[in-house]
Amino acid sequence: MKANRGQIEKALDAPPSDIRFFLLYGPDEAGSTALARRLERAMGPGAERVDLDVATLREDPARLADEAASFSMFGDRRWVRINGMGDESLPAVTALLEAEAAGNPVIAIAGALKATSKLVKLALDHKGCMAFISYQPDAREAEQIAMATARENGLRLPQELARRIVDLANGDRALMGIEIEKLVLYLDAAPEQPREATVEALDALSADNPDSDAAPLVNAVLGGDLRAMHKELNNLAEIGAAMASVIRPLLTRAMLIANIRADFDSSGRLEAAVESAGKAVFWKEKGLVTRQVRLWDATGIARVIQRLAQAERSSRGGKGLGDLLVRHELLAIARQAARERA
Repeated sequence: MKANRGQIEKALDAPPSDIRFFLLYGPDEAGSTALARRLERAMGPGAERVDLDVATLREDPARLADEAASFSMFGDRRWVRINGMGDESLPAVTALLEAEAAGNPVIAIAGALKATSKLVKLALDHKGCMAFISYQPDAREAEQIAMATARENGLRLPQELARRIVDLANGDRALMGIEIEKLVLYLDAAPEQPREATVEALDALSADNPDSDAAPLVNAVLGGDLRAMHKELNNLAEIGAAMASVIRPLLTRAMLIANIRADFDSSGRLEAAVESAGKAVFWKEKGLVTRQVRLWDATGIARVIQRLAQAERSSRGGKGLGDLLVRHELLAIARQAARERA
């Protein structure tokens, strides 16, 4: 069944026994992930979480129903989570809904599935399912999300700073979360020891090296140009720039590609999708961005965003090991793009 925000939040906070399958989908994947955490909290810290991947469900469609009906070997509560689900998992979900018993809730986080998706149609029509689509929040909603996220982590975030973080992250919930996480760590905030976010702290974390221009590296990595990538990395090393300085522009471009790709997948018109992004695409880079959108499908760019977010966390170790880990991630992303170009 189709759920509104109030209904899905209530159901995830206290999973009803008659709902076997939750489908969280839409262009705001970070919003879907945030909703999934509500189920995790509801199940409790002692619950056993079973993670299944799409390949497993494709090869063994009955596995999902089996896991949903199985008891925890430790006697604790149990639940099942799947990331990146699409229509290839339809047989597995159908088997789950047709099974005689399924006591463990199943939650799937999917990306921007089309309205014509068979999985979406099943989840919307079946009374044993609950489906919710997450859209990118508007500016006001994004500010409220930023302030609430900060508060949950022990950080008091004034509205003017929340607005600035929204602007820095271009309204993307995942990037906002990264900016807030950096502030929490920088100020040593925690729920049991709240701290006040300050302009000075945000300035310190947002300071960019004025001598570095990340655009060529961004295009090299996401465009799969390995030779250009190594050249740009060497240039950054020569001027002493930390790898952390390139993560945000890479994340921003990856999110832009993800949004355009979702529009393209929905409409089938790439040029129109690029144009609809407006000023987010610099006019001189429209050709580069268009080629990058062709290279990355929705699943691929979602994985890139996850890798970059992890690289950003790794970079907090400073230069040395942190920088090496970031370089490793950039190389992995560029190699994947190069394979798509071939």
